Amino acid sequence: MPEPVLSYKDIRVSFATEFGDVDAVKGVSFEVMPGEVVAVVGESGSGKSVTSSTAMGLLPENATVEGEVLLEGRSVLQMSTAELRRLRGSDISMVFQEPMTALNPVLRVSDQLVEALQVHDVAFGADALEKSVELLERVGIPDARTKIRQYPHQFSGGQRQRIVIAMAIACGPKVIIADEPTTALDVTVQAEILDLLRELKQELNTGILLITHNMGVVADMADRVVVMLNGEVVETGPVTKILGHPEHPYTRRLLAAMPLLREAGDPALEQDRERERVRVTERAMRENSPGATAGVSTGAASGAASVAPPALEAKDVALEYKFRRKATRVVHDLNFTVQPGEIMGLVGESGSGKSTVAKAVLGLLDIAEGELRVRGENMPTLPAKQKKALKREIGVVFQDPAASLDPRFPIGDIITEPMVVHKEGDKNSRTARARELLDAVRLPSSVLNRYPHELSGGQRQRISIARALTLNPTLLIADEPTSALDVSVQAAVLELFSELQQQYGFACLFVSHDLAVVDSLAHKVLVMQKGRTVEQGTTDEVLRHARESYTQQLLAAAPVPNPEVQARRRTERQRLLAALS
Repeated sequence: MPEPVLSYKDIRVSFATEFGDVDAVKGVSFEVMPGEVVAVVGESGSGKSVTSSTAMGLLPENATVEGEVLLEGRSVLQMSTAELRRLRGSDISMVFQEPMTALNPVLRVSDQLVEALQVHDVAFGADALEKSVELLERVGIPDARTKIRQYPHQFSGGQRQRIVIAMAIACGPKVIIADEPTTALDVTVQAEILDLLRELKQELNTGILLITHNMGVVADMADRVVVMLNGEVVETGPVTKILGHPEHPYTRRLLAAMPLLREAGDPALEQDRERERVRVTERAMRENSPGATAGVSTGAASGAASVAPPALEAKDVALEYKFRRKATRVVHDLNFTVQPGEIMGLVGESGSGKSTVAKAVLGLLDIAEGELRVRGENMPTLPAKQKKALKREIGVVFQDPAASLDPRFPIGDIITEPMVVHKEGDKNSRTARARELLDAVRLPSSVLNRYPHELSGGQRQRISIARALTLNPTLLIADEPTSALDVSVQAAVLELFSELQQQYGFACLFVSHDLAVVDSLAHKVLVMQKGRTVEQGTTDEVLRHARESYTQQLLAAAPVPNPEVQARRRTERQRLLAALS
């Protein structure tokens, strides 16, 4: 049997704080063999990233570490600063979650790769530059010899992650630590990065320590799994055992929380179809009732009620970005309709135009051509006063609650800010509304006077949803509202979102690259690619009976937490890619 390339033996990590010592890792032990992928899974705060940082000697000064970390038999914890500096990048390297923060934005890619090679005495001068080009070609960067002179911002997110991987393998490390390497990527780019890591592992016989909370990624990549909770290992074993027959309740809870793309024939689908038929029937009855008033205008001549206008409608919409008087068209001939009380999922890869459409609906981007109607009113042509009144009907939930909530405002003021902007109510009525909404999103009224940094990520996203509902909007724009959350927190927020949608009856444009999340919520789906509509229809039609090869490719790229099924899906995806090429 070969020796482990990386071993953790009873590792304990604590941090000294002004409130006392905090135990982050409590007696963790496991090994990584050559050419093996070990996935460490768990939610935020489980200790997985602290554990991985211990092997790199990257913990802050207030950390105390006990136990033993061995890299090919050498004790990492006993190494000097100079020894650790030589170790990082040469024997053990790291692929970080966000490549834009891992790369220096003011240096060309060539400078950063050459520096890594020269620091570790691998190559110098022209030889180092030539080897850097070879590394970029190895990780699949097109036209590497030309593009190596570019800066990080000139590459796509997936290409930047490939560059980070090129830097990680530059010196032939024995171990690569991949810390959430695909979280910020869409499904097709994620699949490409996982394919690349798999190929490099086989080619270089490198051990990979994969840190993730995505069980689909685990099924796609891992040989063994280590499950962590509150700084402890609660379960470990081969991937087929952990994902197929989990023993610990926490592991079962993680798997149950992951949204799944349901396949045709799933009994739950017929229940969904029946609920949808009831919803459509009830909406039609409300809209055609003579006594209906919400969104319905009564015909004076006939005395009959007219059908409520769509909550949102796009007719031949084109969108452009302008830079130095030059316009670049990014969305072409967009047509769709979202009826009252309906959720439409807007899906596609990064750069497909999803978020651009959301910006246009929110009035943050002018319409170049076409009509964009909210409740029957064409927003681009409305006078400013009417446009502001119409925007009152639109709520928005952003992707990152930490960035979208003002850190200087207490929660009560954040929730009631839309009432202040639109001059609704007085101080007492606003506070009452905030308490009502906190109850609706299942948070205690005691958080009214707390600040965003005092809440968890899931709690902050609940506050974002509460704020979006403050003025009882008829239309909600949700732009990747759960992608930054742990899988169990995501499940709770999605369940809450679904309940609130049924309770308040708002229509929703739900922007996401996670097809399983869209499947769990949406009534209809629109697929975009490079600013154009590829396919649209009911969720059942698009996600289970896709007609277009691009949609089929997206579906095949979405990982599922079953190693056998995932292997078949990977084969199907490769077949589709081969057919397209």
